[in-house]
Amino acid sequence: MRPALAAWLVLNLLGGTGADGTCGEPPEVWSQSVSAPQLSPEERLSPHMPGSLLCDACHAIAFQIEQQLLKAEGKMGKKALKESDYIEVLERSCSQDWESYGVLELHGEKRLSGPGLPSQQPLSVMVSGGLWPSRLSKMCHGYVGERGEAQIYGAHRRGPAALRQLLCHGDKRPCAGRKDGGPDPPKALQNEL
Repeated sequence: MRPALAAWLVLNLLGGTGADGTCGEPPEVWSQSVSAPQLSPEERLSPHMPGSLLCDACHAIAFQIEQQLLKAEGKMGKKALKESDYIEVLERSCSQDWESYGVLELHGEKRLSGPGLPSQQPLSVMVSGGLWPSRLSKMCHGYVGERGEAQIYGAHRRGPAALRQLLCHGDKRPCAGRKDGGPDPPKALQNEL
């Protein structure tokens, strides 16, 4: 019985069952072509992140910072990190290789793609390497310098949404007014004196 089962399995894997009327004929080949996104000179050569990708880049940076801080806290039993520890984690977060990020084209629009960003379409070509990793690293270091390690860590302790709000949303942030990056979270009310 086993040799017959093995033979049936091999025939099914190699040529199908023949029930579709193609017995002995090669199966139809389905193909679709996908091309790499056409990058502008700015996107190919500038050391800075193109303006159209700043929101995606900010979300990628917030995700990586969040993941690195969670990993470090996990080693400490979910306790808050000491200042020297979170400063080291933030430096490591920004100095990572960023090689898993790149740009792809979705519905005629270029988008950054990689961990922590919404999944794009299943069949697409992503252009990675080149200047993308250094652009992300430079932006990450800029956010840490601008906001400060303590403020970033405090936002992380309040949750991923608070960290994205601090870095990406609100007035004059990369995702301000973007509909595709999700709505800006509501502004916190401030006490007036």
